[in-house]
Amino acid sequence: MPELPDITAYLAALEPRILNQTLHSVRLQSVFVLRTADPPMASVEGRTVRELRRIGKRIAIGLADAADSGPDARLWLVIHLMIAGRLHWRPPQAKLSGRQALLALDFSGGSLVLTEAGSKRRASLHLLRGEQALRDIDPGGIEIFSHQTNLDAFRAALTLENRTLKRALTDPRLISGVGNAYSDEILHAARLSPVALTHKLKPEEWERLFAGTRATLELWMARLSSEAGKKFPENVTAFRPEMAVHGRFGQPCPRCGLPIQRIRYADNETNYCAACQTGGKILADRSLSRLLGSDWPRTLEELEALKRR
Repeated sequence: MPELPDITAYLAALEPRILNQTLHSVRLQSVFVLRTADPPMASVEGRTVRELRRIGKRIAIGLADAADSGPDARLWLVIHLMIAGRLHWRPPQAKLSGRQALLALDFSGGSLVLTEAGSKRRASLHLLRGEQALRDIDPGGIEIFSHQTNLDAFRAALTLENRTLKRALTDPRLISGVGNAYSDEILHAARLSPVALTHKLKPEEWERLFAGTRATLELWMARLSSEAGKKFPENVTAFRPEMAVHGRFGQPCPRCGLPIQRIRYADNETNYCAACQTGGKILADRSLSRLLGSDWPRTLEELEALKRR
């Protein structure tokens, strides 16, 4: 799922292409992508894009009529890419072909096309009116780069409940824009276990987590936005070779050189370095630990011994 750095890159690429440009038409290839009925979609055609925003992991496009009486009167197209949704910049009136194409927003300079891989249709488009409607869809997590978000505010948000760090970081009600990929990178930067509990963290660990969160997101926001300044980000992915741990199971940790480990659950996995983050302890993978029972390796040394059998 595109996260804060990816959405920031999309916005950087969209600004020179659609800001202050007239939206001529909206073409819906899939009726399932539109999740609202009022206002009607025809009401945005002929309006001008006056603002672009990120709301959590959503992209909000603010449209005004000729009078432009302010944000409260604007209509907002809100796109949520979910897991497999991606945006593409195509020539004007680009043909929507194939099952993956869901919709197109047509401007004079080009068409913004939303596609979604796979058979499940999770990506969505909402058409909303005014600021309050935008606030209503905001999950409410703190913005890590807000001037109001200091270490104390960060800690207060993540300790509302006693959760694992992995779950706390990926809860959009607690912190905005962080998902599976960047939470792995943050925890590696902070040298903290993904299963450490928020209520048991020491003050110095909170300092590392706060600093690691800001530094990791800042690094990737700058990197991806720089790339978006050169060309539209057509191939947004959660798996990048420059990442420290995410998607790098079995590969060497860039800090210590030992192999990256993982915990698999449902359709996701958590990647971590046992040496750097868990004191050498191998975290239990539910499916494999059930299978191996007492033979489940507890340390890197036991894991290597198991591989040699």
